[in-house]
Amino acid sequence: MNFKVEKAVLDSGVKIVFAVIEGIDNQRNDEVWHAYRTKRIAELYEEYKGLDIHTDPVLEGFNILHDNVGVKRRKNIPASENLIKLLVKRQEVFYINQAVDIYNLISLESKLALGAHNIDKTDGDVTLRFTDGTERYVPLGQNEPTPVAPHEYCYCDDSNEVLCRLEIRQVNKTAVDENATNIFYIVQGNAETPDELLTETAQRIINTTTRYCGGTGHIVVPEVVL
Repeated sequence: MNFKVEKAVLDSGVKIVFAVIEGIDNQRNDEVWHAYRTKRIAELYEEYKGLDIHTDPVLEGFNILHDNVGVKRRKNIPASENLIKLLVKRQEVFYINQAVDIYNLISLESKLALGAHNIDKTDGDVTLRFTDGTERYVPLGQNEPTPVAPHEYCYCDDSNEVLCRLEIRQVNKTAVDENATNIFYIVQGNAETPDELLTETAQRIINTTTRYCGGTGHIVVPEVVL
């Protein structure tokens, strides 16, 4: 599997690296992880409960990115902003499985937009590119395809199927469940995120996931294509 990104998407303000982890055991339920998670969720709630999203450069940077590509703000809340709002509202984040839980917590801590996808359900390579409207897109939790607007940056595989729309919505096809063993992670930032933050966050995903779920991982910088 190769990872690519259109130069035009980078020029719009997207910053992107990927992390690949193979051979994990996602059926684990590690007590040490859960104890750490409980502590960090409580700390992050205290940190974010009075936060004005629009005064935070990284979080607002995703909204500005959406403005740059013509995506309306109101209906397209960036993933990390939405996760923080969910935490503040519920004082908790839904537990799905351990690998997903790990990247959700790291997303809260870093404010970057993160996503995980099952490599074994992906067709060919993954390209972050602008859509032309012909792509197949079945959002997570839905059964039927939904139209994709042209000129939205999306992560697509070689079957012309959207795996993640913008950084806000993933799909059924590559959803990470307890049986997933090989995963690639999207680590996306914007013009306000230093390049080092992306690579540091990708490495944290690798280190934390392999510690609690096993496996081996590496960071991938995508090939830039026209």
